[in-house]
Order: sequence, then structure tokens, then C-alpha cells
Amino acid sequence: MSSSIKILRRLVAAALIAAGAAQAADLPEPVARLMQSSNIPLSAAGVLVLRGDTVLVSHNPQQSMQPASTMKLFTTLTALEQLGPTFRGRTELRSSADVVNGVLQGDLIVRGGADADLNEDALAHMLQALRNQGIRKIKGDIIIDRLLFTPSRPDAGQPPFDEYPWAYYNVIPNAALANTNLLKVEMRSTASKVALVMQPELDKVTIRSELKLTDAACATWENGWRSPDYARKGDRIEVTLHGTFPKDCVKSTSINVLDSQDYLARLLLAEWNKLGGAISGEVREATEPTTAASATRLLADHVSRSLPEVLRDTNKQSDNTLARTIFLSLGSLEADPMLGSRPLAPDANQASTAMRAETAIRAWLQQHNIDGNGLILDNGSGLSRTERATAAQLAGVLQAGQKSLWMPEFLSSLPIAATDGTMRRRLKESPAAQRARIKTGSLTGVIAIAGYVPDANNQPCIVVAILNDEHVANGAGRAVLDELIDWVARSGNQPGASHEATSVR
Repeated sequence: MSSSIKILRRLVAAALIAAGAAQAADLPEPVARLMQSSNIPLSAAGVLVLRGDTVLVSHNPQQSMQPASTMKLFTTLTALEQLGPTFRGRTELRSSADVVNGVLQGDLIVRGGADADLNEDALAHMLQALRNQGIRKIKGDIIIDRLLFTPSRPDAGQPPFDEYPWAYYNVIPNAALANTNLLKVEMRSTASKVALVMQPELDKVTIRSELKLTDAACATWENGWRSPDYARKGDRIEVTLHGTFPKDCVKSTSINVLDSQDYLARLLLAEWNKLGGAISGEVREATEPTTAASATRLLADHVSRSLPEVLRDTNKQSDNTLARTIFLSLGSLEADPMLGSRPLAPDANQASTAMRAETAIRAWLQQHNIDGNGLILDNGSGLSRTERATAAQLAGVLQAGQKSLWMPEFLSSLPIAATDGTMRRRLKESPAAQRARIKTGSLTGVIAIAGYVPDANNQPCIVVAILNDEHVANGAGRAVLDELIDWVARSGNQPGASHEATSVR
């Protein structure tokens, strides 16, 4: 090889090293060092840290990336500002039929309204209200109206997101989702058998075990868990648990296995039967608009908690089903000072509810001068492989949150470091503990944070960081992000705080 070629190669190598060093210099040294030791490439990170109008850290802030559950910030802050803090989802029991001698002479309509708190207790209270009005029998059918959302069943025909379709985080909402469609199962084993208890009680639904007992530690029970399933046997449904389970162990889990129509229909029948009620017809799903509200009378209703209360569960626990319900509410409901909410006027373009929700979020971003280029919305929860956002966009949302009329409500929804929600076990030894409020996000190959971190002078900083790379697994990516939060919490005017203003790239 000629000496000139060798010299050229050394120059190219030196240039590449210099380019990598310049890129790393955008990040605090301990953060860059951790990324290097974990083989997370610098190109896989989008980071932006702001103190007021000062940029402390800027690294690929305009790079469109998978944000995981930090995407919930777009949905929840838009909802808080567009729907307001008194917004509530609602469920109604309605009918156009008369009551004669204790018999409702027609159909009972269960009108779904994106009620995040609809559960067996709520249904029992509404059905008790029917009994209090003297109704003991329904001569017609019980019609479940989910048509607030278009399509009414967003889950229909959707492939499983991952290999755990029964898991609670995979529940896809509809306008009449009850109890998050979950069966709570208590498993108690001895040395020779497993006993099961299922809640809530559902009409003609039973559960059985095909679990094989092992000598494994009780704490490791999930290692032997396999996907449960169900089968119809005439008018009955049998849920079956599969896999292995430790001997002498007691554990509870929640599973999403039943079709949501089966679940709500059988829950309604079970609760109605408990109250001594009878029905001549069947429980069926509305396939076209039921009788207009103006032509029916309200027999009973249930409203959810106010939106700020629901947001706390959504963001602190990173609840995908709640986030998706709020997202779809943006495309289907508006606030009502008396009722809590009411349906939006029909869309002249017949857009889907998700499309209307996306339009609402993009309009909100435009109002706040947040560039929507590169933003891809799917379901508003981050449980998606198609959703994309930039660190700069998330920082813009957080800046808008600081100026919002409802800033306290938004802030109170975010997990507190070392204290609660998805941050309860993180940063316990950091000055960020009990002070930083951080929305987290994680998928396979994705880890992200977005929130507020007070610095050493108690000045609030906006911190956004997204890592998209397979090497973030096994806690490596989380360690990088925690190092960044810790660095911000220690930054300020004390000695050694080096990264001050840099330019946005």
C-alpha cells in the first residue's frame, strides 16, 4: 500500500473521530460516556434540555423518533386544554318504551360515552336505579350502543401488538368499555392442586386451570405463564389458564381474554339477575344509530371522575387504555357544563374518530406554534410502532404546559421521581428525587423521558430524551436517561457545572 493512501486513510479516520467527538460534546460527559459503554450510538438519541429560553443540551432535537409513552403528553395536555378540567365521560341507560306493571315494554339502550370509570359497581348502581323506578322486567332487548366512536370497535380486525394480547396494557377501548375488559383471577395452589377465583362474576362464564404445578419459587410464577384463552360451549364460555404455577403459592393477575361484547353483555346480565331482574330478549350490539336521545328518556346514568383525576392515572401509571380513550374522546366529545360531556356534531367528511382526534391535536400544536412536521399520531398512547415525535416537539408541549391555565392539573399528572407512578423506583439517591416530574416511555428498543427537573438553584428545566436502539435493553437505556436527569438536577451555578448554553441542532 502506498504511503499516500495510508496518509489519506489516517486523515479520514481522524475526521470521523473528530465528528463523533463533536457530536458527543452536545451531551453531558457522563451521559455520553454511559452511552458509549452500553454501545448505544449517538445517532440513536434525541435530547433537548431547556432552562427558560436557554438551551443547556441539544442533540438531534429535530430527529423524528419512536417516543413510546411520552406520546401521552400530546394527548393529555391537548385534552386538558380543549375539553377542560370539568370534562367527564358518561354512560346512559335510555328507553323510548313505557313501563306497565313493572315491565319495560321495549328495549333498554346502554349508550356508551367514553366513561373511563365504567365498572361493575357503576352498572349495579344504574340497574338499581331501574329497580327503584319499579322496573323488574325488560320485555325487549338490551342494546349496547358503542357508536360514539367510528369505527365503533377500533379493536376489530387488529393484529395483536405483541405476544401478550391478554395483558392489561393491550386493551383497546370502545365507547362502552366496562371494567377495562379485565378479569381479575386469584390463583391459590397447594402441593397438589390450584384453586381459582374470578372477578367480576359474569353470566355463564367459568374459569378452569390447565396449569401444571412446579417447585419454582412463588415470586417467579410469571416465568411459566402462557397465554390464556376461552371457548364457547353452547351459551356458556369457559376461560382456561395455561402454563405452570408454583406449589403453595397465592397470586392475582388481570387478563383480557373475552370479546368486549361478551364481557359487557354477561356482566349486565349477572348484575341484573342479582337485583332480581328479568329480561325477555337478549343483549345485542347496536349496528346502526339507536333511537335519538331526544326521542328517548334517561332512566339512569353514570359519569366518570373529572378529566384531571383520570389524567393522573393515565400519566402516572402510563395507562394505554385510558390514553386511547382520551384520544378518541378528542375526536368524539365536547365538554358540557351540566352533563360533563356531549357528542360532537357529525363530521361532514365522515372522518374516523381517530382522524378527528389527530386534527384536534394538530390544531392545538399550531395554536402554540409547535411545528408538527415529523409527528405521526396513531392512537395517542405511544403503544405503537408507527407513532413518531421529536425531542423539540415534546419540549414544545412541556413549554405550553408551563403556560397553561391548567398547569397545576397537568403537572400533578406526571410521575414524581423516587416517589410514585413509573418513576417510583428511580433516582432515589439523586437530588432529582421527589422534585423531578417525568413522563416515561418504553418499548422494545425504545426508552424515553419528558418532563420537568428543577436544577440546583430550583430553576425548572425542561428535559426530553429519546433513545431508539436495541442496546437500551436490560436497563442500559434507563441508566443513561437517569444520568441525564441527575446531571440537570445538579446543574446551576455550583462549581463543575459546565454545559450552559449551546445552539439547537
